[in-house]
Amino acid sequence: MKRLVVLGAGESGTGTAVLAKKKGFDVFVSDFGKIKDKYKKVLSLNEIAYEEGKHTKRMILNADEVVKSPGIPDKSEMIVELKKKKIPIISEIEFAARYTNAKLIGITGTNGKTTTTSLIYHILKNAGLKVALGGNIGKSFALQVAKGNFDYYVLELSSFQLDGMFRTRINIAVLTNITPDHLDRYQYKVQNYINSKFRITQNQTKEDAFIYCADDEITKKEIRKRKFKAHLFPYSIERKVKQGAYLIKNKINIHINQQNQTNMFVEELALQGRHNIYNSMAAGIASRLVDVRKSEIRESLSDFQNIEHRLEFVSKVHGVDYINDSKATNVNSTWYALESMTNPTVWIVGGVDKGNDYDMLTDLVKQKVKAIVCLGTDNKKIIKAFSKVVDTIVETQSANDAVKAASRFASKGDTILLSPCCASFDLFDNYEERGRKFKQAVKSL
Repeated sequence: MKRLVVLGAGESGTGTAVLAKKKGFDVFVSDFGKIKDKYKKVLSLNEIAYEEGKHTKRMILNADEVVKSPGIPDKSEMIVELKKKKIPIISEIEFAARYTNAKLIGITGTNGKTTTTSLIYHILKNAGLKVALGGNIGKSFALQVAKGNFDYYVLELSSFQLDGMFRTRINIAVLTNITPDHLDRYQYKVQNYINSKFRITQNQTKEDAFIYCADDEITKKEIRKRKFKAHLFPYSIERKVKQGAYLIKNKINIHINQQNQTNMFVEELALQGRHNIYNSMAAGIASRLVDVRKSEIRESLSDFQNIEHRLEFVSKVHGVDYINDSKATNVNSTWYALESMTNPTVWIVGGVDKGNDYDMLTDLVKQKVKAIVCLGTDNKKIIKAFSKVVDTIVETQSANDAVKAASRFASKGDTILLSPCCASFDLFDNYEERGRKFKQAVKSL
């Protein structure tokens, strides 16, 4: 019996353990932190051995294979030891993909991947297809393979998940864009991060599709350097493309071959803003490639509800709009958020800096931001970047204080935007907790 060790007992680790048990593996789960009660319950019900608060070497280093949580960095002591012993380390996606014949639609990119993934899932589900949502969003892919019976999986794939994928074939791959992010995990080399993103295409064949943004500079440059077996479907709002999607006179044109066109006016999209035109184009192409009817695509793109923590409208209080964009954990993501602001904005920003270069935000901040509220334990870099651009900058260390401070600077007709540009781990467990605390603070005003 093969021994599979799962490191990390969150959504993906627990799902992997259940699938592995079903497939006859000797399974052991080890989490260096505390395991949430809901996951302990699943492990116990499935009679899976586990430990928490430690990694016991003798229980781990005897594995035939290890599935690790995407959050565990390669430089962690246990991963280094496993590599020394040449024990294969893979991701949940790689493991689960072995046990399904469903079509895999994978979406990666620095920004827009969650929205694009959610859009594709929404369209396919509305079209009546047997489809599941997984990867970096929703339920564990492995658990759904173990328990469900789906024809399509729509998977949001982070660079960390892609790093643990070796043989998985993504039938329809989407790359939304690439801007420097997570460089602390990639030896501070942008090319390492780019290589990681392009792993989504690594096992594609001539029967597969690669959908990408033709306006993204890094992607364009990289595509010229690489060879692809899959059919390429670019999308652009700057120029016409032969196959893919483009924008002309405020009208999106999606065509996967000359006879097969889908058209839609930008005003009809449920999600507005330049970045959402891109996301809707990518989702439209992917949906046409699995033969969803044009009318169903148009309908789904016009009735989609935005995801939580991504430019999520929270409330209007005393004439001021409050927007939760807690998922914006890098500069590029915040650029899109600020770019979509139409009213004078009080910007709540800060957290754990991942090597951010704030220069690209300077012009937008000058045009749109009337005051900055820092929400983090170390705000020196933000203050230095914007003290000559914005007169009012204050520091806070809780969502409540940040919202109260922002509300003092806002007038009727203004917007208060939480778009942190940074990771959340200094004050919060994750970006979801940060977003929820922001919303609670707004509701208690």
